[in-house]
Amino acid sequence: MIYPIVWSLWMSFQVGKGMNLSFGGFANIIRLTKDPVFLRALGNTFTFFIVQVPIMIVLALLFAVALNDATLRFRGLFRTAIFVPCVTSLIAYSTVFKSMFATDGIINQTLMALHLISGPISWFGDPFWAKVAIIIAITWRWTGYNMIFYLAALQNIDRSIYEAARIDGVPAWARFRYLTIPMLKPVILFTTVVSTIGTLQLFDEVYNFTAGTGGPSDSTVTLSLYIYNLTFKFMPSFGYSATVSWVIVLVVAVLSFLQFLVARDRRRA
Repeated sequence: MIYPIVWSLWMSFQVGKGMNLSFGGFANIIRLTKDPVFLRALGNTFTFFIVQVPIMIVLALLFAVALNDATLRFRGLFRTAIFVPCVTSLIAYSTVFKSMFATDGIINQTLMALHLISGPISWFGDPFWAKVAIIIAITWRWTGYNMIFYLAALQNIDRSIYEAARIDGVPAWARFRYLTIPMLKPVILFTTVVSTIGTLQLFDEVYNFTAGTGGPSDSTVTLSLYIYNLTFKFMPSFGYSATVSWVIVLVVAVLSFLQFLVARDRRRA
Protein backbone atom coordinates (compact mmCIF):
# COMPACT_ATOMS: atom_id res chain seq x y z
CA MET A 1 0.00 0.00 0.00
CA ILE A 2 2.79 2.43 0.86
CA TYR A 3 4.58 2.07 -2.48
CA PRO A 4 1.66 3.10 -4.77
CA ILE A 5 0.75 5.95 -2.41
CA VAL A 6 4.28 7.37 -2.48
CA TRP A 7 4.65 6.71 -6.20
CA SER A 8 1.34 8.43 -7.06
CA LEU A 9 2.44 11.44 -5.01
CA TRP A 10 5.69 11.56 -6.99
CA MET A 11 3.76 11.11 -10.24
CA SER A 12 1.62 14.14 -9.40
CA PHE A 13 4.71 16.30 -9.98
CA GLN A 14 5.35 14.78 -13.42
CA VAL A 15 4.18 16.34 -16.71
CA GLY A 16 3.91 14.87 -20.18
CA LYS A 17 1.91 12.32 -22.15
CA GLY A 18 2.12 8.56 -21.92
CA MET A 19 5.47 7.43 -20.59
CA ASN A 20 7.26 10.59 -21.74
CA LEU A 21 7.26 12.22 -18.34
CA SER A 22 9.50 14.78 -16.73
CA PHE A 23 9.54 16.64 -13.45
CA GLY A 24 7.25 19.66 -13.69
CA GLY A 25 7.11 20.91 -10.14
CA PHE A 26 3.72 22.47 -9.40
CA ALA A 27 2.68 22.69 -13.06
CA ASN A 28 -0.13 20.15 -12.57
CA ILE A 29 -1.51 22.06 -9.60
CA ILE A 30 -1.54 25.26 -11.66
CA ARG A 31 -3.24 23.35 -14.47
CA LEU A 32 -6.02 22.32 -12.09
CA THR A 33 -7.07 25.92 -11.56
CA LYS A 34 -7.37 26.47 -15.32
CA ASP A 35 -8.99 23.17 -16.29
CA PRO A 36 -12.75 23.67 -16.89
CA VAL A 37 -13.47 19.93 -16.92
CA PHE A 38 -11.77 19.46 -13.55
CA LEU A 39 -13.69 22.39 -12.07
CA ARG A 40 -16.98 20.94 -13.35
CA ALA A 41 -16.03 17.51 -12.01
CA LEU A 42 -15.21 19.03 -8.62
CA GLY A 43 -18.50 20.93 -8.57
CA ASN A 44 -20.51 17.87 -9.61
CA THR A 45 -18.82 15.72 -6.98
CA PHE A 46 -19.66 18.22 -4.24
CA THR A 47 -23.23 18.49 -5.55
CA PHE A 48 -23.69 14.74 -5.23
CA PHE A 49 -22.12 14.85 -1.77
CA ILE A 50 -24.22 17.74 -0.43
CA VAL A 51 -27.52 16.42 -1.80
CA GLN A 52 -27.20 12.66 -1.73
CA VAL A 53 -25.47 11.93 1.59
CA PRO A 54 -28.06 13.65 3.86
CA ILE A 55 -30.94 12.04 1.94
CA MET A 56 -29.38 8.59 2.23
CA ILE A 57 -28.57 8.96 5.95
CA VAL A 58 -32.05 10.24 6.86
CA LEU A 59 -33.83 7.56 4.81
CA ALA A 60 -31.67 4.81 6.31
CA LEU A 61 -32.47 6.02 9.83
CA LEU A 62 -36.21 6.24 9.12
CA PHE A 63 -36.27 2.76 7.59
CA ALA A 64 -34.37 1.36 10.57
CA VAL A 65 -36.75 2.97 13.08
CA ALA A 66 -39.76 1.59 11.18
CA LEU A 67 -38.27 -1.92 10.95
CA ASN A 68 -37.37 -1.85 14.64
CA ASP A 69 -41.07 -1.77 15.49
CA ALA A 70 -41.98 -5.27 16.67
CA THR A 71 -45.62 -4.76 15.63
CA LEU A 72 -44.73 -4.22 11.97
CA ARG A 73 -45.81 -7.13 9.80
CA PHE A 74 -43.49 -8.65 7.16
CA ARG A 75 -40.44 -6.97 8.71
CA GLY A 76 -38.11 -9.59 7.25
CA LEU A 77 -39.49 -9.04 3.76
CA PHE A 78 -39.13 -5.25 3.98
CA ARG A 79 -35.63 -5.52 5.44
CA THR A 80 -34.52 -7.83 2.63
CA ALA A 81 -36.13 -5.66 -0.06
CA ILE A 82 -34.30 -2.56 1.17
CA PHE A 83 -30.95 -4.31 1.58
CA VAL A 84 -30.91 -6.43 -1.61
CA PRO A 85 -29.83 -3.53 -3.91
CA CYS A 86 -26.50 -3.37 -2.02
CA VAL A 87 -25.56 -6.87 -3.18
CA THR A 88 -27.15 -6.67 -6.63
CA SER A 89 -24.85 -7.03 -9.64
CA LEU A 90 -23.77 -3.59 -10.79
CA ILE A 91 -24.42 -4.45 -14.44
CA ALA A 92 -27.93 -5.73 -13.71
CA TYR A 93 -28.72 -2.77 -11.49
CA SER A 94 -27.44 -0.27 -14.07
CA THR A 95 -29.35 -1.95 -16.89
CA VAL A 96 -32.60 -1.88 -14.92
CA PHE A 97 -32.20 1.78 -14.01
CA LYS A 98 -31.31 2.83 -17.55
CA SER A 99 -34.46 1.13 -18.84
CA MET A 100 -36.59 2.63 -16.06
CA PHE A 101 -35.35 6.16 -16.81
CA ALA A 102 -35.48 5.80 -20.59
CA THR A 103 -37.70 8.23 -22.50
CA ASP A 104 -40.36 5.52 -22.84
CA GLY A 105 -39.48 3.89 -19.50
CA ILE A 106 -41.71 3.13 -16.54
CA ILE A 107 -40.76 6.31 -14.66
CA ASN A 108 -41.97 8.63 -17.42
CA GLN A 109 -45.04 6.49 -18.06
CA THR A 110 -45.99 6.55 -14.38
CA LEU A 111 -45.44 10.30 -13.99
CA MET A 112 -47.54 11.01 -17.10
CA ALA A 113 -50.29 8.64 -15.91
CA LEU A 114 -50.42 10.59 -12.64
CA HIS A 115 -50.52 13.85 -14.65
CA LEU A 116 -47.39 15.10 -12.90
CA ILE A 117 -45.70 15.80 -16.23
CA SER A 118 -47.17 16.56 -19.63
CA GLY A 119 -44.46 14.85 -21.66
CA PRO A 120 -41.56 12.42 -21.17
CA ILE A 121 -38.44 13.72 -19.44
CA SER A 122 -35.08 13.13 -21.14
CA TRP A 123 -33.44 11.93 -17.95
CA PHE A 124 -29.96 11.44 -19.38
CA GLY A 125 -30.25 14.15 -22.00
CA ASP A 126 -30.81 17.06 -19.63
CA PRO A 127 -28.02 18.16 -17.23
CA PHE A 128 -30.35 18.70 -14.27
CA TRP A 129 -32.39 15.52 -14.63
CA ALA A 130 -29.26 13.45 -15.25
CA LYS A 131 -28.00 14.46 -11.80
CA VAL A 132 -31.40 13.67 -10.28
CA ALA A 133 -31.46 10.20 -11.85
CA ILE A 134 -27.97 9.39 -10.58
CA ILE A 135 -28.82 10.60 -7.05
CA ILE A 136 -31.94 8.41 -7.05
CA ALA A 137 -29.93 5.42 -8.24
CA ILE A 138 -27.19 5.86 -5.62
CA THR A 139 -29.73 6.37 -2.85
CA TRP A 140 -31.66 3.26 -3.88
CA ARG A 141 -28.48 1.18 -3.98
CA TRP A 142 -26.78 2.22 -0.73
CA THR A 143 -29.51 3.28 1.72
CA GLY A 144 -29.99 -0.32 2.78
CA TYR A 145 -26.30 -0.62 3.65
CA ASN A 146 -26.54 2.20 6.18
CA MET A 147 -29.92 0.97 7.40
CA ILE A 148 -28.41 -2.30 8.62
CA PHE A 149 -26.01 -0.42 10.93
CA TYR A 150 -28.81 1.73 12.36
CA LEU A 151 -31.06 -1.28 12.84
CA ALA A 152 -28.33 -3.21 14.68
CA ALA A 153 -27.66 -0.20 16.92
CA LEU A 154 -31.36 0.30 17.68
CA GLN A 155 -31.78 -3.34 18.64
CA ASN A 156 -28.88 -3.05 21.10
CA ILE A 157 -30.41 -0.12 23.00
CA ASP A 158 -31.75 -1.14 26.41
CA ARG A 159 -35.55 -1.11 26.15
CA SER A 160 -35.88 -0.16 29.82
CA ILE A 161 -34.68 3.35 28.91
CA TYR A 162 -37.69 3.82 26.64
CA GLU A 163 -40.03 2.25 29.18
CA ALA A 164 -38.87 4.67 31.86
CA ALA A 165 -39.37 7.62 29.53
CA ARG A 166 -42.82 6.36 28.51
CA ILE A 167 -43.87 6.00 32.15
CA ASP A 168 -42.70 9.58 32.77
CA GLY A 169 -44.99 10.74 29.97
CA VAL A 170 -42.32 11.61 27.41
CA PRO A 171 -43.96 11.74 23.95
CA ALA A 172 -42.67 9.58 21.08
CA TRP A 173 -41.04 12.47 19.16
CA ALA A 174 -39.15 13.56 22.31
CA ARG A 175 -37.95 10.00 22.97
CA PHE A 176 -36.62 9.87 19.43
CA ARG A 177 -35.00 13.32 19.64
CA TYR A 178 -33.47 13.13 23.11
CA LEU A 179 -32.88 9.39 23.57
CA THR A 180 -32.55 7.60 20.23
CA ILE A 181 -30.50 10.18 18.32
CA PRO A 182 -27.85 10.72 21.07
CA MET A 183 -27.38 6.96 21.50
CA LEU A 184 -26.96 6.55 17.74
CA LYS A 185 -24.33 9.27 17.35
CA PRO A 186 -21.38 6.85 16.91
CA VAL A 187 -23.26 5.00 14.17
CA ILE A 188 -24.40 8.25 12.56
CA LEU A 189 -20.78 9.41 12.47
CA PHE A 190 -19.61 6.13 10.96
CA THR A 191 -22.28 6.02 8.24
CA THR A 192 -21.75 9.70 7.42
CA VAL A 193 -18.00 9.26 6.99
CA VAL A 194 -18.38 6.08 4.93
CA SER A 195 -21.09 7.66 2.76
CA THR A 196 -18.94 10.75 2.28
CA ILE A 197 -15.95 8.71 1.14
CA GLY A 198 -18.11 6.63 -1.20
CA THR A 199 -19.83 9.66 -2.74
CA LEU A 200 -16.60 11.58 -3.29
CA GLN A 201 -15.23 8.52 -5.09
CA LEU A 202 -18.40 8.10 -7.18
CA PHE A 203 -17.62 6.32 -10.43
CA ASP A 204 -19.64 3.17 -11.18
CA GLU A 205 -23.10 4.71 -11.59
CA VAL A 206 -21.92 7.63 -13.69
CA TYR A 207 -19.75 5.42 -15.89
CA ASN A 208 -22.51 2.89 -16.56
CA PHE A 209 -25.35 5.38 -17.01
CA THR A 210 -23.43 7.72 -19.34
CA ALA A 211 -21.11 5.20 -21.06
CA GLY A 212 -18.16 6.94 -19.43
CA THR A 213 -18.85 10.34 -20.98
CA GLY A 214 -20.10 12.07 -17.83
CA GLY A 215 -22.69 13.75 -20.03
CA PRO A 216 -24.62 15.57 -21.05
CA SER A 217 -22.09 18.42 -21.36
CA ASP A 218 -19.99 17.06 -18.47
CA SER A 219 -22.94 17.66 -16.14
CA THR A 220 -22.41 14.34 -14.34
CA VAL A 221 -18.65 13.88 -14.67
CA THR A 222 -17.05 13.25 -11.28
CA LEU A 223 -13.45 13.40 -10.11
CA SER A 224 -13.09 9.61 -10.24
CA LEU A 225 -14.52 9.41 -13.75
CA TYR A 226 -12.22 12.23 -14.87
CA ILE A 227 -9.22 10.36 -13.45
CA TYR A 228 -10.28 7.24 -15.38
CA ASN A 229 -10.67 9.19 -18.61
CA LEU A 230 -7.31 10.93 -18.17
CA THR A 231 -5.57 7.61 -17.58
CA PHE A 232 -7.31 5.13 -19.89
CA LYS A 233 -9.62 6.90 -22.34
CA PHE A 234 -7.80 9.99 -23.56
CA MET A 235 -4.09 10.25 -24.36
CA PRO A 236 -2.66 9.00 -21.04
CA SER A 237 -1.71 11.81 -18.69
CA PHE A 238 -0.53 9.86 -15.68
CA GLY A 239 0.98 12.79 -13.84
CA TYR A 240 -2.07 15.00 -14.11
CA SER A 241 -4.48 12.16 -13.23
CA ALA A 242 -2.38 11.45 -10.11
CA THR A 243 -2.74 15.10 -9.15
CA VAL A 244 -6.53 14.90 -9.48
CA SER A 245 -6.54 11.73 -7.39
CA TRP A 246 -4.74 13.55 -4.59
CA VAL A 247 -7.45 16.20 -4.67
CA ILE A 248 -9.91 13.45 -3.71
CA VAL A 249 -7.58 12.28 -0.95
CA LEU A 250 -7.30 15.78 0.52
CA VAL A 251 -11.03 16.51 0.27
CA VAL A 252 -11.91 13.19 1.95
CA ALA A 253 -9.34 13.80 4.68
CA VAL A 254 -10.57 17.33 5.41
CA LEU A 255 -14.27 16.42 5.44
CA SER A 256 -13.69 13.32 7.58
CA PHE A 257 -11.64 15.38 10.05
CA LEU A 258 -14.38 18.01 10.25
CA GLN A 259 -17.04 15.35 10.83
CA PHE A 260 -15.01 13.77 13.64
CA LEU A 261 -14.35 17.23 15.08
CA VAL A 262 -18.04 18.14 15.11
CA ALA A 263 -18.96 14.80 16.70
CA ARG A 264 -16.30 15.22 19.38
CA ASP A 265 -17.42 18.76 20.22
CA ARG A 266 -21.02 17.64 20.54
CA ARG A 267 -20.06 14.81 22.87
CA ARG A 268 -18.19 17.29 25.05
CA ALA A 269 -21.18 19.63 25.03
